[in-house]
Amino acid sequence: QVQLVESGGGLVQAGGSLRLSCAASGSIFSIGAMGSIGAMGWYRQAPGKQRDWIVTITSSGITNYADTVKGRFTISRDNAKNTVDLEMNSLKPEDTAVYYCYVEVRTPTPGQYWGQGTQVTVSS
Repeated sequence: QVQLVESGGGLVQAGGSLRLSCAASGSIFSIGAMGSIGAMGWYRQAPGKQRDWIVTITSSGITNYADTVKGRFTISRDNAKNTVDLEMNSLKPEDTAVYYCYVEVRTPTPGQYWGQGTQVTVSS
């Protein structure tokens, strides 16, 4: 129904910046399809730790950030292209993790879909 692919991860020094992108595709985006999506966002998971939510953006552009990234990360989406980006600034070593984008599907079948993840490593 939906596939997501993240890109933009890499190695960066503390204080640097990275921009992650996530592109969604699948049958619900086909011309004439009645599918729709709701919120999109990002989670991250450090080795040995749980997957933590960091940011969400609704279909109308309302954003919500975890305190750990607020003021440093900025999420945006392009509803026409079905993409969501994450601009990360002032990166810290504790930001090191695999970053996963997700999308909430509303119709025809509600559900949540995840990308495969992209590695972000911040060196001190």
